[in-house]
Amino acid sequence: MLWSLALALPAALLIVPASPVAAVALMAGAVCGLLNAYLSMRSNERLLDHRSVGAFVISSVLRILVFGIVPVEFCLHGPWWAMATYFIGFFTPLACYATIVARFIRTGS
Repeated sequence: MLWSLALALPAALLIVPASPVAAVALMAGAVCGLLNAYLSMRSNERLLDHRSVGAFVISSVLRILVFGIVPVEFCLHGPWWAMATYFIGFFTPLACYATIVARFIRTGS
């Protein structure tokens, strides 16, 4: 998962001259994306262990609310497109993971 941070950092450095807030939003999005992936994994494991659907739903809604508020804050304090840079960073870990899984399926190792 460090690949996502390795991809987000150079992109954020390229964005700094245009908007430092958008660059921070990109990096924050990558960190939030990693955190969301980890929390999703833990929540899924707990669902399998305890069969508590209610706790799973509540944790999912809380994650959506928290990770949905963060880009709005960046948009309020920076350019309107800072929200887009946040979401690019947020979905970078998912894209990296999907690429790794696709390569594993294709090559078998």
